[in-house]
Amino acid sequence: MRQTIIIIIGICFLLTGCTGDTTNQSIKPRSLENNSNLQAHFINVGQADSTLLQFSDSEKEYNILIDAGDFNSNEVIEYLQEQNIQHLDLAIGTHPDADHIGQLDKVIEFVDVYEVWLSGNLSTSKVFQRVLEAIDHYEVDYYEPRAGEEFEIGPLRIEVLYPEKITGNTNEESISMKLSYDEINFIFTGDASKSNEMEMIQAGFDLNAEILHLGHHGSATSTSEDFLNHVNPEVAIYSAGKDNSYGHPDKEVISAVKNRDISLYGTDVDGTIIIHTNGNTFEVETMPSDTDSETQVEEASSCININRASVDELQNIIHIGKDRAKQLIEQRPYVSLNDLEKINGIGEARMADILDEGLACLGG
Repeated sequence: MRQTIIIIIGICFLLTGCTGDTTNQSIKPRSLENNSNLQAHFINVGQADSTLLQFSDSEKEYNILIDAGDFNSNEVIEYLQEQNIQHLDLAIGTHPDADHIGQLDKVIEFVDVYEVWLSGNLSTSKVFQRVLEAIDHYEVDYYEPRAGEEFEIGPLRIEVLYPEKITGNTNEESISMKLSYDEINFIFTGDASKSNEMEMIQAGFDLNAEILHLGHHGSATSTSEDFLNHVNPEVAIYSAGKDNSYGHPDKEVISAVKNRDISLYGTDVDGTIIIHTNGNTFEVETMPSDTDSETQVEEASSCININRASVDELQNIIHIGKDRAKQLIEQRPYVSLNDLEKINGIGEARMADILDEGLACLGG
């Protein structure tokens, strides 16, 4: 059973959860031209995340978008246009960080989106507000999936692995899923941490999958040894910007992957990565960028320099409204992000949220 939720923007912060009770749910597509295989496009969006899945069933074509890149660019929109995507059966924002839902409002505006999934966790960022406004304005169906639910979209099966419930921890409670196309399986975990991975293991889910999308851009906060052992992938893929300031992917994560003879691909090195599968076997195609400068531009746009950004730009950072943005500018320059605690209303807890979001930076 699909639930349609009309989001009233004025009271959007009252939303706490909208999960359903039924499993084996089905999202109905439109009839379009046939395409026999599934393609999973891990789009090169710099220091951000976005994956497009295209597949078909009989005469119906399906498109799913998992995350929508960084708010300060248009790579996702441009890629959808290049692939001639006219509709999305489902758009998923794994969590409300601006490098995952950044262009989702634009996607909803320019593409016919049937349904959006979000975790249910809230954000005060303008990016998140724009997404809610787009969902409401275009009357898109809305849902908050929970662990244990299963969905069928044509020949694709989606099993939700996490979260079982939400408590306000946006990264840790990323929507995590196992996607199965016949015998080929994918795992996506957003920015979920190692402790969340352990909860998925302890819940007894069958995590075995051929393709693993490394959590949190290959960060050391994700992809534990135990999780790698349970997934036992043939291929691991991460999304990160070239020479990014976060040190993604982490060297220990890369070593753990390579020590298991898992084939490793990253958008910073390989550009857009496409998995082609007929449901029994799969092939990997890479599309490296023509120039390093393109990737550098992507990286530069993926964080907000608190020493240079305008009032409007600063308001995309969690907990930074117009008044705080003005205070922030008045107290420049900053030598550390923790100096933001000098701003009225930014205490230890809110500072932790800002650091966790990863949008504010001293360069870029």
